[in-house]
Amino acid sequence: MCNLYTVRKSAAEVAAHFGVANPIQSNAPDEVYPGTPGMAVVEQDGARVMRSMTWGFPLRLKDMKPDAKPKPVNNIADLAKPMWIGLARKPQFRCLIPVTHFAEAEGPKGTKTRTWFSIKDEPIFAWAGLWRVSDEWGPVYSGAMTDANEAVMPVHDRMPVLLHRDEYDRWLRGSFDEAYAFQKRVFPPELMAMEKTSELWVKKKSADTQEPTFL
Repeated sequence: MCNLYTVRKSAAEVAAHFGVANPIQSNAPDEVYPGTPGMAVVEQDGARVMRSMTWGFPLRLKDMKPDAKPKPVNNIADLAKPMWIGLARKPQFRCLIPVTHFAEAEGPKGTKTRTWFSIKDEPIFAWAGLWRVSDEWGPVYSGAMTDANEAVMPVHDRMPVLLHRDEYDRWLRGSFDEAYAFQKRVFPPELMAMEKTSELWVKKKSADTQEPTFL
């Protein structure tokens, strides 16, 4: 599952890539963790706009205390599950998540390091996602996941649903079947780059970052 990604480009650069006319300044850091601020591109009145949101849908578990913070559901395992299908069927709740790299943890527990993945020759790319307005955190978003391709499989068996530039409109406007097809396809491994590092996985993790939940 993806619990860390970066957006190491300016708001203007992100807006230019996604065809957004009026970019917004966001308080999102360049490294995004579950339950923290991020940025998503949505379509409103036929135009793409950037919105600041929280990464993860708030979820309250049955055994949680009344004053406990919700868990952020930041990855979507299956768009056809009851929690997601109602939103996934409505194009207005689909979004594009700007990404420059996404990371997976590698190594023994307690000393895991960051392995970064990106798309070759694409300084910015899109992760297919869903969004809504929540009572707890306002606008929130989550990213769809799929089976890992040969490039990611040595590190993890799942990866984000990545979109080519000419697929953005189909994700944002297409039928549910078209959207669901993206979750079932294999993204070409030859288009991806991998960078292994010695960076500890939790090196920059904020004390306020919440434990992710996967559904």
